[in-house]
Amino acid sequence: MDPQQRAEWLRQEIERHNVLYYARDTPEISDSEWDTLFQELAELERIHPELKTPDSPTQRVGSLPLSNFAEHQHGTPMLSLDNAFTDDDVTAFDERVRKSISEETGLLTADVEYEVELKFDGLSLSLTYVDGILETAATRGDGNIGENVTPNAKTVRGVPLKLATIVKGILEVRGEVVMFKDVFEQINAKRLEQGLQVFANPRNAAAGGVRQLDSRLTSERKLNFFAYGVGVIPDGLKVPSTQMGLMEWLREQGFPVRPETKLVLGAEGILSFVHDAQEMRSRLPFLIDGAVAKVDDMAVQRSIGFTSRSPRWAIAIKFPAEQAFTVLKSIECNVGRTGAVTPYAELEPVKVAGVTIARATLHNYLELERKDVRVGDTVIVQRAGDVIPEVVGPVRDKRPATAMPYLAPDTCPVCGTILVREGGMAVLRCPNSQQCEAQIQRKLEHFASRGAMDIDGLGEKQIALLLSKGLLTDLPSLFRLKDKRDEIITLERMGQQSTDNLLTAIEAAKSRPLSKFLFGLGIRHVGDRTATDLARHYGTLEKFRSTNFDELVSIPDIGPRTAVELEEWLASENNSKLIDELLALGVRPSENESPSGDLFAGQTIVFTGTLNKFTRDAAEQFVQSQGGKAAGSVSKMTSFLVAGPGAGSKLEKAIQLKVPVLTEDEFLEKLPDDMVDKIK
Repeated sequence: MDPQQRAEWLRQEIERHNVLYYARDTPEISDSEWDTLFQELAELERIHPELKTPDSPTQRVGSLPLSNFAEHQHGTPMLSLDNAFTDDDVTAFDERVRKSISEETGLLTADVEYEVELKFDGLSLSLTYVDGILETAATRGDGNIGENVTPNAKTVRGVPLKLATIVKGILEVRGEVVMFKDVFEQINAKRLEQGLQVFANPRNAAAGGVRQLDSRLTSERKLNFFAYGVGVIPDGLKVPSTQMGLMEWLREQGFPVRPETKLVLGAEGILSFVHDAQEMRSRLPFLIDGAVAKVDDMAVQRSIGFTSRSPRWAIAIKFPAEQAFTVLKSIECNVGRTGAVTPYAELEPVKVAGVTIARATLHNYLELERKDVRVGDTVIVQRAGDVIPEVVGPVRDKRPATAMPYLAPDTCPVCGTILVREGGMAVLRCPNSQQCEAQIQRKLEHFASRGAMDIDGLGEKQIALLLSKGLLTDLPSLFRLKDKRDEIITLERMGQQSTDNLLTAIEAAKSRPLSKFLFGLGIRHVGDRTATDLARHYGTLEKFRSTNFDELVSIPDIGPRTAVELEEWLASENNSKLIDELLALGVRPSENESPSGDLFAGQTIVFTGTLNKFTRDAAEQFVQSQGGKAAGSVSKMTSFLVAGPGAGSKLEKAIQLKVPVLTEDEFLEKLPDDMVDKIK
């Protein structure tokens, strides 16, 4: 094969794999294999410059800086969408659509079919193809004229430089450029190291990347593109007659189209999708700020038409903003059950994602120092889904002259013990585990929690009250409360009934499963899954107490770090005394952790995304009860993945590793009829 033939084959092969990876989520080769093909093509074009073509994959690496952006006239306007913020807004939109259809046809219209999709929080881009080759990429601009950012767009992942089939004439494809959250975090970490202002969010970083005059810098942003529509279509080109069909046609041409896109009926269907999108929002690998509904029938779209600024057949349903700006009033700290001392921010109350926030995490003192957050700063506050609100960073241009760098404490704010930082780790820790009141309270809260010993009626407030009265001092003291019934009854909001209920719950906790007991002990790095693995492996508390490092690391999914922590914990005289005391007080963890069935014996199953038919906890417990393993991550050992809407990186990895993927319904079909109700 001569150099010209080889270069052409390489271009076609690389683009084929790009389509498989970005547009169809079905990669056939590893990243390293793709790199080898790319490097060979780049070397061929270096040796033979005449072989380089405008649609070559090597053009994605960027080119020399521009002095400014030229203007580009869109073939058809890039209109904005009208917004909906409430259920009533969506219902009103659906009524307008049905009324318009009735006026056009003279017939009453029942439920309208809508194509619904995620509303990406990025930068809109219009791609113009001439005879199937990318000629121009432009921003929205004012809707009629945008900025020509073609060199930058060529570096964006998922933007085909050449269509998969020959399309004669001019074709405009519209979509959104986004930055994935993990890339955003990496870039912000790098900017912090360089002393630069961090980006407020991935949208700003993506928009700034597309507008770089030096496309080599755009390439470093690792941007992605998702298609959502078309503008100009060549005369004579037969495209599908529905919006859903058009999306599939774009996918076939090599454009990434998100799999969450679906067809629904009426306002009720739109609102159901909106609810699902809100649920999956925090788990997606990129930002969304809403959902979009479009009349599916494109002939109906044309008949309904447009206003001067937006199509009448589509609407954007906006979510509450996940970020806001506010003033940081003070920096406080919290002491956890393992002694970790972590800072948090007291804020001027601000509404974020529909919730008023007055407190946000600062993670740890090294992170606080890296971000250079100071009291008095105007800060960016973020709350994604159910995630604890966090301070993203300061707005340095608004920093008051009096704001000083924050100094981490040297001593525990509760017990005054000198803090330590173990092995260069980010977390400051109070080593006074036996006497620090804060640690004792957090340990009791964890021990009594539903996932551990499940002691009903013993929450944070009750524990704080019993500690303040000297009735609780450590974990064993919990099981001595039965001797202090008369004192407890006199406490505020307790009384005879509440006290008796509490003591009954404590007595019942003595026989919780071994896995719950091990989890409740609060050993570092031992979560509920690890506790279950330990309980199954050892069977009895006695065998667990006599284990060693070598046996621990032989248990699947228990690594050296966890094994060292467990061995050290068990070797501690204080911890040995703790277990002895609990046993002396009648605590007898039940030791039958063997599965009740073998439906999933030897299988490893992962659940991800929004699950509507059952909860993740219930599903994982059911899998374990049937001899299977419920894992938290996908690997080659995964038997299958159960994915609901919003499945992100786990789904992508499963596809890459060719792990079977099931829907919730397909998973339930695997169960005998008499077991289905056990998981719901």
